[in-house]
Amino acid sequence: MKPGNGSRAGVPSYFNIDPAKAAEKLSEPIDTTRFAKAAAFAARGRDDLAKRGYAPDGQKRLRSFSTWEICRYLIPVAPAHLRRVLKANPELPQGTGEGGSKWFTLEEILILRDHFATEGAANREYRAWRPEGLPAKVVAVANFKGGVGKTSTAAHLAMSAALDGYKVLVVDLDSQGSMTSIMGGKVQDEWQTAFPLLARDFARHLEAENKVRAASGDPTIPFDETLTEALTIDPASLIQPTHWPNIDLIGAQLNLYWSEFQVPVWRMQARTWPLWDSLSNALTEGGLLDRYDLIFLDTPPALGYLTINALAAADILLVPLGASFLEFDSTGRFFDMIYSTFASIEEGENRMRRSDGLPEMRFEWDAVRALITRFDAAQQSDLANVIQAYFGDFMTTYRQDVTAMVGQAGEQVSGIYEADYRDFNRDTYVRGRETFDRTWAEVKDLILGTWWRDQQMANAEG
Repeated sequence: MKPGNGSRAGVPSYFNIDPAKAAEKLSEPIDTTRFAKAAAFAARGRDDLAKRGYAPDGQKRLRSFSTWEICRYLIPVAPAHLRRVLKANPELPQGTGEGGSKWFTLEEILILRDHFATEGAANREYRAWRPEGLPAKVVAVANFKGGVGKTSTAAHLAMSAALDGYKVLVVDLDSQGSMTSIMGGKVQDEWQTAFPLLARDFARHLEAENKVRAASGDPTIPFDETLTEALTIDPASLIQPTHWPNIDLIGAQLNLYWSEFQVPVWRMQARTWPLWDSLSNALTEGGLLDRYDLIFLDTPPALGYLTINALAAADILLVPLGASFLEFDSTGRFFDMIYSTFASIEEGENRMRRSDGLPEMRFEWDAVRALITRFDAAQQSDLANVIQAYFGDFMTTYRQDVTAMVGQAGEQVSGIYEADYRDFNRDTYVRGRETFDRTWAEVKDLILGTWWRDQQMANAEG
């Protein structure tokens, strides 16, 4: 066999490359318009791949769930007992299909949950717990290294919570919009993303500052068209439903990245603006902390202004990483950057507060956990143990295994919980689902623990 490029057998392929022949393979120099063409082709391909998980009419729909799944994973009742209850209560959803195994939509399962919570055994957990009168818990999933599983983790946690019966809001803060694609969202421009929430917060701050300026006889700061428009935005108006009956979405698209350039410009106009509170203020003022049980924030792979807002709004921070040296090193630097960024904000704010005789502020999180994703126990256990030792109580105890089912679900732009178990060997499905069930179990443990602590504090104060 004749070696390519004139090289001898056994010589590495990067030896003996002929520059003249290499030049013949080149196209003409690339100008900027060529990127537009590549982007257009990629957009068409992205839409084509995304729609492989959609129905023929272009809409994404959640599959139905079998009696086996309901009794094993969703409602703690035996199949025979479920069938007896359905027969005795014909007004309840009866499912579809023939024989002993029926199929139910998630809407129908939520109705069944409510029935069993009212009529079922007192010692069974038919409905997930949330304390009365307390706000939603906000969970941010963040790391500034890409490819660590942020979006997959956030999406599966949202789906896990929805299957548990919680009302969930997902906020996609990554201009790549991967979470929006998974959730079947449609976003036309930046005005349907979180961008107007930041603009609205700055505009409201500017209104207040202009009143002070006017009272002091100082010139006011003019409002441009963007800020004027942002004042009319209701945070709830940005929410769109998804194919999950109890998951809603604030989506993202490429123009959301403009926030990273616009926020510092606004900050220069009014240095007193606490930009990091914009998202938190929107969730509070828009009533979203009461409307939902859990809010998941999917962040971009950078510690920019959108991520800072997510971290400041979060009660719980989850930091996915792979069991590799580079991801461990990057995550350590991410923690260091969080410290330096938020400590700097605290120092600057508290300097002004002390001079004004105001109480000092500080950032706090109910819990922070680093989570190992894409874990291969056969090859990564030693390094994972080292990471666990150094991060200590910042780590979850469970490591999220990589399975064939995880990869296949990702190829279909879907979550594991959206996959039909009949497409897999039953054991493969159980193992693949267990990967995310156990992750949800640890995160749910954090959520319920922090809610319980909040409730005890509220009772003590009340």
